[in-house]
Amino acid sequence: MAVNENAELEDLIRNAGGEADADGEEGSGFDIATLLLVARRSLIWIVLLIALGLTASWLFLRYTKPVYKSSSLLKIDEKTEAGALGLGSIMGQGVEDRQSMNQLSGEVELIKSNIIYRRLKDSLDLDVNYYVEGTVLENELYGTSPFKVEYNISDAGLYNTKFNLVFSGPQKVRLSYLYAGQERGGEYALGQPITLPGMTLRIMATALLTAEAQDKKYHFIIIDDGGLNTYLSTNLSVDIVNADANTIQIGFTDFNPAKAQDIVNKIDTVYLQEKLAKKQQATAQTLQFLEKTLSENHNQLQTAEENLQSFVRDNKTYDVKADVSAITEKLASQEEKRLELTEKARLLSEVTRLVEQERLVASETATLEESIPGLATLSDSPLTAQLTELNELQQNLRRMLRSYTRATEAVQQQESAISFLKNSVRRQLQQNRKGLQTQLNRMNQLQAEFNAELQTLPEKETELARLKRPFELYQKTYLMLMDKIVEFNMAKAGTTADFQILSPASRPGAPISPVRLMVYSIGLATGILLGLLLVAMRFFMHNTVTNVRELEHSTSASVLGVIPTYDKEKMSVSRLVVDKNPKSAISESIRSIRTNLDFISSAKKKRLISVTSTISGEGKTFVTVNLGGIIALSGQRVVILDLDMRKPKVNLAFGTENVKGVSTILIEKHTVLECIQNTSIPTLDFISAGPTPPNPSELILNPKFDAMLSELYEHYDVILIDTPPVGLVTDGILIMRKADIPLYIVRANYSKKSFLKNINKLMRANNFTRLCAILNDANASGVYGYGYGYGYGYGYGYGQGYYEETKPAGSAFDRLRKRFT
Repeated sequence: MAVNENAELEDLIRNAGGEADADGEEGSGFDIATLLLVARRSLIWIVLLIALGLTASWLFLRYTKPVYKSSSLLKIDEKTEAGALGLGSIMGQGVEDRQSMNQLSGEVELIKSNIIYRRLKDSLDLDVNYYVEGTVLENELYGTSPFKVEYNISDAGLYNTKFNLVFSGPQKVRLSYLYAGQERGGEYALGQPITLPGMTLRIMATALLTAEAQDKKYHFIIIDDGGLNTYLSTNLSVDIVNADANTIQIGFTDFNPAKAQDIVNKIDTVYLQEKLAKKQQATAQTLQFLEKTLSENHNQLQTAEENLQSFVRDNKTYDVKADVSAITEKLASQEEKRLELTEKARLLSEVTRLVEQERLVASETATLEESIPGLATLSDSPLTAQLTELNELQQNLRRMLRSYTRATEAVQQQESAISFLKNSVRRQLQQNRKGLQTQLNRMNQLQAEFNAELQTLPEKETELARLKRPFELYQKTYLMLMDKIVEFNMAKAGTTADFQILSPASRPGAPISPVRLMVYSIGLATGILLGLLLVAMRFFMHNTVTNVRELEHSTSASVLGVIPTYDKEKMSVSRLVVDKNPKSAISESIRSIRTNLDFISSAKKKRLISVTSTISGEGKTFVTVNLGGIIALSGQRVVILDLDMRKPKVNLAFGTENVKGVSTILIEKHTVLECIQNTSIPTLDFISAGPTPPNPSELILNPKFDAMLSELYEHYDVILIDTPPVGLVTDGILIMRKADIPLYIVRANYSKKSFLKNINKLMRANNFTRLCAILNDANASGVYGYGYGYGYGYGYGYGQGYYEETKPAGSAFDRLRKRFT
């Protein structure tokens, strides 16, 4: 028997604590209603966070100095030096390209260089900053200081030191400062030289020194060059706005708008001065370069002229091409003459042959010119006359021989005359031929000379061209440099900077930082974001059951009813309250539960109802006692059994002792009738748990427990059992198996949502088809239509009692707090 009981107990424990089955968990998904509930409860905190963000924005604006920015727009018209002088094509395109590279970037660096800073410091009084102390912030008195400081510092450690100054009289000031860790100073007169360790000061009044100004506190700081350079470089911005249009924007930020404007305008001025100085320096350097180049070119031109003169003097020519043409013409002319002489020589040879043949003409009818063509070209009249005479004598001789013989005197005389004339012609021909040959030899000699001279002309032409090139180049460059020097000297008088101020600096009206609208927007957005994060955090940390809708959504058990909070009295433990407040909202809600119980078990007159929960503190005993009271008030006889033998509380609810009870009945120490205790309601009795036994679960499994229930059925209509929490021990499961209606108590804003999974496990593992849930201690939103807003409280944790909740105050703040919570 004991073995079977232990096996059954182990099975119950395994079923109660087993893992979840494969059907999954119910109630998963995003809960919008819970999110809205959390958002409503967090609304007051969201409003406070937004107010906090706006307050932080206001404080930030209140204690932050506004920063102003002034800017101007410049247009740079840069030209290369070679292009300005027209030397680009002569000096080479590469030089011009190198001079025109990165012009705008170079101008930006020039504006941000120490050259401009040095000129700026010489133009503006930036080395001494004057301040007046305000209510919250200090203000710089740029150009509006009632006093002026002249100084001579020998100790560099006094730079960037704060000198406090107050007027102790109309013409007296009190000065104080820290030096070597000690406070020093004194009272001095205005305009008086002040000799201090490491420095000499003179404080002088300005036109702005009034009686009102003497009541304020001032201080000034003397800034060294390094600190001033850092200040300028940190706040100065130079940006290229449009590279194609060569526009540059100069901007300066400062806490004082007038100072920012003056610095930008002064930068434009000193930049103009620097550009003019730079152009004048460039002009001087350019003139120096031109004069030096002109002198060098003049020397080179003289050398080229001397070389050319030497060539002309040595070769007696300045134009070789003309010489070539002349020699060529001479050669052609000589060739013609040579051909003529050759033809004459041939003709003379022919004439000589004809003279030797003693027949000059072909026939007696032909003339001498016809028989000897070209005779007229000889241009020798005596020879022609002799040949004509010889031809006539030969013709007469031939006519005479036809009539006479050679022995005839007349024939002989004729032959003698012919012989004499022929000898004369021979001599004349020989003489002419020698003259022609002499002429031909002279012509050949001249032709050879001309050809030799013609062969030397290419070398002379090359040499002449080589000598002419530097001469012409130096001559052209010399003339061009002379013109440029004249033009550059003329342009020097009207030198202007190559830039225009398109938009001068103006005094800024609104600060660029902080922007009030942006700061307030950030504060508002931060407040809203923090509020949303709070809602999200509270939503994700919201792991308790809040309302009946969550209970219905997360469990498969029927929700029997909702019990509102109760705060009519302070209770340290659960009490029977329905008999004292029969018309209260809590009594009505429990009556509704009683009605629902009647619907569930309408066929049975005798009912066993068990009431359990997951852990202690969820109101299990409170619901049991007051539900029993409501049922007893309806005329039914009710008995309440306290089976939470580890932590009995029913006797505390009725204000009695726990000397005997269920534990003593089950061990047969007392009878049932001996342990029944009466209450203020005649039809309501209870049996306390009795002394705590060492084995409560084994006692419940004892058959004597069933016998006790049978005995109670004989006297009562309803048996209400206050069982132990099923999340801690298994006793409650054993009792729920015997109950007609097992009730499961879930407390709003106390029971974890994970507890609801235990209800589903119990129903699946033990087939509790009639298990019903009751939401306890629900506020107005958790009542889910019941509309009751009373409350009571319990302590948290197993073994603790009920907590006390004070009655809501009637103030407006309490009503507002209750409205949002």
